[in-house]
Amino acid sequence: MEPTPPVPVVCAIIVRDERILLAQRPPDKKLGGLWEFPGGKVEAGESAEAALHRELQEELGCTVRITQTIQPLVHAYAWGSIELIPFVCALTAESAEPHPHEHTALVWVERTQLRSYDLAPADVPLLTSLV
Repeated sequence: MEPTPPVPVVCAIIVRDERILLAQRPPDKKLGGLWEFPGGKVEAGESAEAALHRELQEELGCTVRITQTIQPLVHAYAWGSIELIPFVCALTAESAEPHPHEHTALVWVERTQLRSYDLAPADVPLLTSLV
């Protein structure tokens, strides 16, 4: 039997005034209570960039411009693997302030403080390129 390919998932490392936006996962979801860089699954036929913009609009009600791409990484969870596709972003000038439509809370964190948050395991390796 062929192994299941990793599910492509995008995430946004949104930077504003030298702080990075973290979102807390709802307690009733997988990885509930953990903090993450917001994003979500790439739908069939959708580019990673389009998925990023769609997910941020759905989850946070904001728009971003991509300023940098980071090498994707694969992370294996007990329920399956994901290919995490990270983008460094900035809010667009006309963007609304992000609001937690699907998360418990949002917080802007200084880069040096990122390690003090209990992050989703797939997001942890990204810290080395951020701090």
